Amino acid sequence: MAVVLLSLGSNIDRQRSIVSGLDALRALFGALTPSSVYDSESIGFVGQPFLNLVVEIETDWAVAELARQLRAIEFAHGRPVNPVRGSPRQLDIDILTYDELIACVAGIDLPRAEILENAYVLQPLAELRPSACHPANGVCYGDLWSRFDQSSQRLSLVDFHWRGQQISSRR
Repeated sequence: MAVVLLSLGSNIDRQRSIVSGLDALRALFGALTPSSVYDSESIGFVGQPFLNLVVEIETDWAVAELARQLRAIEFAHGRPVNPVRGSPRQLDIDILTYDELIACVAGIDLPRAEILENAYVLQPLAELRPSACHPANGVCYGDLWSRFDQSSQRLSLVDFHWRGQQISSRR
């Protein structure tokens, strides 16, 4: 089984979309481990703020099949077939890492570059797996977050509940 880290985000009907996305992931993968949920500004375009989190799953699917299943979840949540880059998202799910794989597989660069570029990915990743290391550079996510210019992107913790459990403000 591969350990996979996913990024989830929504800036349309945010609370409901994230809950529904988590429910869909749980239906496919069983147990999953979510980070806290963060409110973040839109990066790269003018738009409503996002809710973002990172989720750890385990799967025996290859990267291409996993990506296909994740796209199906996004389509079920209103993703257009050919979305405009930087457009609002009901639900966006990206594969951040797939075990320690460093490659381009099925058109997906792993690990995903956004890990090192965006607070809304790195902070929840550092919270969830602080001592795990980035596959390409070998630096632990906790250390990467402590070195990140945290003033460069607005990010705030959100009080969030899923399936009767508080998944934010608990760490």
